[in-house]
Amino acid sequence: MIRLLIVDDHAIVRQGLEQLFATVSDIEVIGTAADGQQAVNFAQDEKPDVILMDLGMPTLDGVAATRQIVDQLPLVRVVVLTSYGDESRILDALNAGAHGYLLKHSDPDDVIEGVRVAYAGDAPLDPRAGRVLIEQRRRGRKEVELTPREREVLGLVGQGMANKQIARRLEITERTVKAHLTSVFQRIGVTDRVQAALWARQHLPQQ
Repeated sequence: MIRLLIVDDHAIVRQGLEQLFATVSDIEVIGTAADGQQAVNFAQDEKPDVILMDLGMPTLDGVAATRQIVDQLPLVRVVVLTSYGDESRILDALNAGAHGYLLKHSDPDDVIEGVRVAYAGDAPLDPRAGRVLIEQRRRGRKEVELTPREREVLGLVGQGMANKQIARRLEITERTVKAHLTSVFQRIGVTDRVQAALWARQHLPQQ
């Protein structure tokens, strides 16, 4: 069962999504939040598998909330569900650590499948978000933003440390190290540990 948190500042959207997922047998809505700070607090307490995250919200917006959640809980998958389809919003959300980006005009079945895809470890992207990423790469100005913890883990990979050594150094579990590396590999565009180590040596300050 996929445990889902719904985050949106509009009650009618939260209720509509709850009703949508009530018809799905493999996804359980374990809570809702009306702003980013509520989402951060709920995620820390309940550790959902997937979060559907709106962007424009009071108190703490979706980008800032995503960054905090991904940094603190790397096993949680955040999928943005928003009406914003402009390039800056898409890139801000993905650079903050979102694992997917969907628009609110999406077909309900696509939103449901997006939650499943994110839970499986892949990245559900609206075609508009996909085009933004392709265009960004084409222009050759892809920027990579890593959380402080991800930079620590990647830096230690660059020093040649194994996951067990990294876990001991940072006082976290090996599972958490692996989760950080999965996210890092995706965001810096590499597929294995050797490539990640080379990237770290080229892009991170040497200690």
